[in-house]
Amino acid sequence: MFLIGLKRQRISAHPNHQVFGTIREQIATIYREDPAARSLLEIVLCYPGFHAVLFHRLAHRLYEMGIPILPRFISQLSRFLTGIEIHPGAKIGRRFFIDHGMGVVIGETADIGDDVLIYQGVTLGGTGHERGKRHPTLGNNVVVGTGAKVLGGIEIGDRVKIGAGSVVVKSVPNDCTVVGIPGRIVHTGEGSLGVLDHGLLPDPEGQEIEDLKRRVADLEARLNG
Repeated sequence: MFLIGLKRQRISAHPNHQVFGTIREQIATIYREDPAARSLLEIVLCYPGFHAVLFHRLAHRLYEMGIPILPRFISQLSRFLTGIEIHPGAKIGRRFFIDHGMGVVIGETADIGDDVLIYQGVTLGGTGHERGKRHPTLGNNVVVGTGAKVLGGIEIGDRVKIGAGSVVVKSVPNDCTVVGIPGRIVHTGEGSLGVLDHGLLPDPEGQEIEDLKRRVADLEARLNG
């Protein structure tokens, strides 16, 4: 019985089982996050985010083994095929989904938690020629909207939502929604906005302009009165 149990443990820990488990989990994530996903075949053949993540899993494993050149070659091949560039040194958690994905760039020292969703045109990059930890760390359940830039060795907390086109250069605590250039926190508190609906996001700059217009109108009314 002991030998049978040991054999089962070895089988369950076999790398092939881990690989297929990762693929199944990735497919399930796409089904959950993308209402346009119609079939398994469609996901396997037509989802560049799915392909890019699988390429990265392989490249990252080789990178951690210290194999030269080959991990970077795989990442560049993935970039050519998918339009998504992920440095093999980046650490990516489970159930990571890149929706559409064209133009996504993820730097070498980026660290991404579990259940993170990012859209096309997102950059997780650096701010210059600094060394060491120069790319952002994203917590769990983070959503990064289309075209957003998260730059530098900053930390983005759990359940943070970053609006489309935002540029985030400072760390963000848990349970916040960030919009604007530079990024500003516009909501705090768990579940404050629920799903990231860009049509409902506030516009801090626009609100300030409207406030200034009202003040100017009030002053003109007083002068003319």
